[in-house]
Amino acid sequence: MKMAASGMAGMLIVTLIPKSSSGQRIHNIEEMKHVPDWMDHYYAYVVDTTKCIGCGACARACKRENDTPDGYSRTWVERYQITDTGHVYIDSPDGGINSFPPKDVEGNVIKGFFVPKLCNHCRNTPCTQVCPVNASYESPQGVVLVDKKVCIGCGYCVQACPYDTRYIDPRTHTADKCTWCYHRVTKGLAPACVTVCPTKARIFGDLKMKNSQVREIIDNQRVMVLKPELNTEPYCFYIGLDRAVR
Repeated sequence: MKMAASGMAGMLIVTLIPKSSSGQRIHNIEEMKHVPDWMDHYYAYVVDTTKCIGCGACARACKRENDTPDGYSRTWVERYQITDTGHVYIDSPDGGINSFPPKDVEGNVIKGFFVPKLCNHCRNTPCTQVCPVNASYESPQGVVLVDKKVCIGCGYCVQACPYDTRYIDPRTHTADKCTWCYHRVTKGLAPACVTVCPTKARIFGDLKMKNSQVREIIDNQRVMVLKPELNTEPYCFYIGLDRAVR
């Protein structure tokens, strides 16, 4: 399965800083009210690791919805098992698409949990910075996308992504990644992975909606991001992220 994740996750108190049409930073939710109509939505994604049961429904829904090639994933689930010997065992068989069979580990498991992974849709994203033809870009709604009509398949963005969420589609020879199901979102629908999660561990919403769940969570709960030391400004936030997560 083409996916990986590396480095330690840490805790970060997040300040939301999207950009206006002039390129200036917007420092709080109130300022968002004054941006142009084409930025009437600004999206974010939250993963509650305390609720994920590793069922794989999200990965299966993503594959069906986006027709990802065999052996590749736009989103996947990792299993973490921490034993009394001090070892941390991480696995993700087939991206967790068929759930997780039992795994032999050394010692007794004292803590186990699942962590969904996907594109973090960063504001300061390395993948768009290295693209030589500007095929990778950020939409006005904060979704990082790939223009496959422009992409030359050089793979620079794949190498630059610190979250290992990009791949070159062997059928089109162009870069591909999670888009938060942009084709659904623009029609007012939630991403496919969110709709099928039986425990509501995946949450998607509009930060510019006063009563949106993602805004309530980010405003009032302690959320974390993967690899905060990289300053990529990811808009995929985690609740209950263990420091063992890479």
